[in-house]
Amino acid sequence: MRGEQELGISNSKNENPGEWYAEVVKKAEIADYSPVGGFIIVRPRGISLWESIRFHLDSWFRETGVENAYFPVLIPEKYLEREKEIIAGFDPEVAWVTHGGEEELGERLAVRPTSESIIAPFMARWVRSHRDLPLRLNQWCSVVRWEATETKPFFRTKEFLWQEGHTAHKNRDDAWAETIQRLDQYERLYREILAIPVLKGRKPEHDKFPGAETTSTVEALMPDGKSVQGGTSHYLGTTFSKAFEIGYVDENEENQLAHTTSWGLSWRAIGALIMTHSDDQGLVLPPAIAPEQIVIVPIWKSDKREEVMGYAREIQKALSEFRVELDDRDEKNPGFKFNEWELKGVPIRI
Repeated sequence: MRGEQELGISNSKNENPGEWYAEVVKKAEIADYSPVGGFIIVRPRGISLWESIRFHLDSWFRETGVENAYFPVLIPEKYLEREKEIIAGFDPEVAWVTHGGEEELGERLAVRPTSESIIAPFMARWVRSHRDLPLRLNQWCSVVRWEATETKPFFRTKEFLWQEGHTAHKNRDDAWAETIQRLDQYERLYREILAIPVLKGRKPEHDKFPGAETTSTVEALMPDGKSVQGGTSHYLGTTFSKAFEIGYVDENEENQLAHTTSWGLSWRAIGALIMTHSDDQGLVLPPAIAPEQIVIVPIWKSDKREEVMGYAREIQKALSEFRVELDDRDEKNPGFKFNEWELKGVPIRI
């Protein structure tokens, strides 16, 4: 009985949305709390959601000329100092490494809060001619920003998973087209995969990404009336090109500065997914992203078990084009199984 009592959601989404959200995340086995404040442990079902988001975005990125790369998590302080606006924007949130073992380092190393300052110098090395452009890079990684005061899984955490794209182009028009193309792909993810309506727009001057000329965003309205920033795409102009000397020789043999962009979407999308669709029975997931789209729960009497299981396997085989789970556990009764799979957000339960 103890397991069954713990299975249900005791808080109301309407009356106590904060406690309700935390309970759904934990009981649906999406994530748990780390012993270090501001950090979370993502369970396999939560990682499955992130992998689905990654699969869709990654395929769209590749179709439009983006290549994946990976850059170090530690960034020398001198690299950040080359872009003063980055320091002004992120310095209060930066976690610093000052020792390697017992030895004090000669230079502080920033734990990646974002990667413009480590990627831009290598773009400068790799771009020489107009023939090298556009250069489109993306990395899937985690970042750390020491800003969260109260942990709220996927919404407020010091460390989070995301993708960050970085591109260089010949001129403003090409870079701006890139900025909008990525914003459109974020909108597509929310509408087609997560089934969440979003609004596209521009951030006001005070809320732009540090160093950006324009920050565009997709915003989702949550049931509690708050807006969630679902993803951002930044036109950086020549700010980083000037700081890191990202230049190229054009068709007329003249030196030019590249125009750059950066764009990112984090696991905040998972938080928005949970807040938007879930209810007082537990997690609710759109079929496109659900780890299991269908669960089959056989109900048998002892003398009919094999006959019922045989029929259940036939159904499973007939539905093989979908992600199907056959729950054949003997130790749980059918009522418990139905409640458990509903709590975990399986869209169709047979």
